[in-house]
Amino acid sequence: MSRIRLLGVVLWLCCWLVVTADAQVDEMKYKDPKQPVAVRVKDLLSRMTLEEKIGQMTQIDRSVANANVMKNSFIGSVLSGGGSEPLPKATAQDWVNMINEFQKGSLASRLGIPMMYGIDAVHGHNNVYNATIFPHNVGLGCTRDPDLARRIGAATALEIRATGIPYAFAPCIAVCRDPRWGRCYESYSEDPKIVREMTEIIPGLQGDIPPGARKGVPYVGGKTKVAACAKHFVGDGGTTKGLNENNAVVDWHTLMSLHMPAYIDSIIKGVSTVMASYSSWNGVKMHANRDLITGYLKNTLKFKGFVISDWQGIDKITTPPGSNYTYSVQASIEAGVDMVMVPYEFEDFIKDLTLLVKNNIIPMDRIDDAVERILVVKFTMGLFENPLADFSLVNELGSQAHRDLAREAVRKSLVLLKNGKNQSAQLLPLPKKARKILVAGTHADNLGYQCGGWTIKWQGFIGNGDTSGTTILSAINSTVDPSTEVVFRENPDAGFVKSNNFEYAIVVVGEPPYAETAGDSTALTILDPGPNIINNVCGAVKCVVVTVTGRPVVIEPYLSSIDALVAAWLPGSEGQGVADVLFGDYGFTGKLARTWFKSVDQLPMNVGDPHYDPLFPYGFGLTSESVRDLVTRSTSTAEFVRACIVTIMATLLTSLYLIG
Repeated sequence: MSRIRLLGVVLWLCCWLVVTADAQVDEMKYKDPKQPVAVRVKDLLSRMTLEEKIGQMTQIDRSVANANVMKNSFIGSVLSGGGSEPLPKATAQDWVNMINEFQKGSLASRLGIPMMYGIDAVHGHNNVYNATIFPHNVGLGCTRDPDLARRIGAATALEIRATGIPYAFAPCIAVCRDPRWGRCYESYSEDPKIVREMTEIIPGLQGDIPPGARKGVPYVGGKTKVAACAKHFVGDGGTTKGLNENNAVVDWHTLMSLHMPAYIDSIIKGVSTVMASYSSWNGVKMHANRDLITGYLKNTLKFKGFVISDWQGIDKITTPPGSNYTYSVQASIEAGVDMVMVPYEFEDFIKDLTLLVKNNIIPMDRIDDAVERILVVKFTMGLFENPLADFSLVNELGSQAHRDLAREAVRKSLVLLKNGKNQSAQLLPLPKKARKILVAGTHADNLGYQCGGWTIKWQGFIGNGDTSGTTILSAINSTVDPSTEVVFRENPDAGFVKSNNFEYAIVVVGEPPYAETAGDSTALTILDPGPNIINNVCGAVKCVVVTVTGRPVVIEPYLSSIDALVAAWLPGSEGQGVADVLFGDYGFTGKLARTWFKSVDQLPMNVGDPHYDPLFPYGFGLTSESVRDLVTRSTSTAEFVRACIVTIMATLLTSLYLIG
């Protein structure tokens, strides 16, 4: 009997454990997608230890991440820094496999909170081999086309998701007020109005916010969209002399009227995250500016997403960077930074923040606020339901449809600054059929120069081997008539040009690739031997000069010898868009979104300044019709003239008949 009684007890215990386990699962509201996001966040937050919360606030580089680190340190996010990839020329499948390995580690942790992988995708999915590289923002601002920005956002989101990534550190909504700044090409314009309009890229990246959504609440519309990041909060484009990471010395009114408006638009459009700037405002580092991050961004603007630091951004609160790391952790978290892009020494960050909380220096409610914001974004984007990526979107990477869109963006971003030495001698559009033409210049056949910084590597690349695309030279070759002989010489001497009887020449020159501080420049000159190439070629034959730059550069000394001048900015991978307009398949429509100076001595100089005396003013841009439109108009005119002649003749004949 005792054995039977014992067996009954065991069976009862088993049943009780099953029922209890089921009840606990039922009570885990954070795992139930039918529950409102707020309920899920509250439930999950109540279950988390301090260690798990601080883990969620930590973002590390992929080079120090692995499944065990993710599981044991409860890491909330991983990123690829500029050029950080699974392996050289990694495929979309390589990216998906790497990211899923990290994610499996996160899902194996006690609460199974998925990590969020982030990457810089500032002009397309620019770190990834074979991705579509769109024009940098400096060119897109010249299109004055918010719908184009939106479509670029949607295409970029698809390519990012193709590699298993749900989070993009874009867009940059800086208002660059001085082209000497090395990040000026990441800015749409010197005019906040244009920057505000181009925040339409955010619903492209994230999807349209639902009707009636609360202001400031982040939104990501499913597996084909990504969380966006408005950066760099705030005033990064207004530093003294355009020095990167420096001090913006402006009053409150200027900060609000020039640098803040695009953030207001971004928040209204549901942007998920905001990145703090390396720069300072009136001497206060933005990563430590509680009045602006917590006081204005979170409390006044009602931003409900999370604030992320820039790469080692909190280290730079002190001078020299990292000299008092514990203070930097305290100052940034108290200011309102929610997630810290560490990116390497994450154990130190976790240790310091844990001690600051345990010693009651940083209150627990500040930690809870940060983690709540991070979880809101993760739940909103569906990361708990779909934590692992698959291969269903891999064909979106570098797709023809996206390359066609990039080509359209190139066409619309080109600005025609000069066309002929007088109105009666216009050079553009160029004839496709010619006996022999010259293509010259350092940037004519160099995809790396054409794409600029933040392409494959942080500082960009040089040459044609690091990714796929169409150089301007190859675009010219595919556009001209088969009978036209195209001669390419990167740096021809004047004698060569004179002796070859070219009908015309195309000279493509510009800046080398650069990013951030490496691009800061007080000279703003074209890369040597660019000026000599212009002089040698344009002194001997009719020429169009195409500048490939991240900003206006010194061009005034050469302008008189140039027949036609085109600003192509940094057009990206689709150089065919340049040829489309040079040869008249499409007309020029771009307008300068920033002032083109005569001399660097004038800088800073923006539209509306009392000393405004530009070479080409803000808003300038000659327009032209496509050859097709010109032919159509000419045909229409000819038909009209013929009709008039017929009418006149008929009238005369009728009159003569009646008189006779």
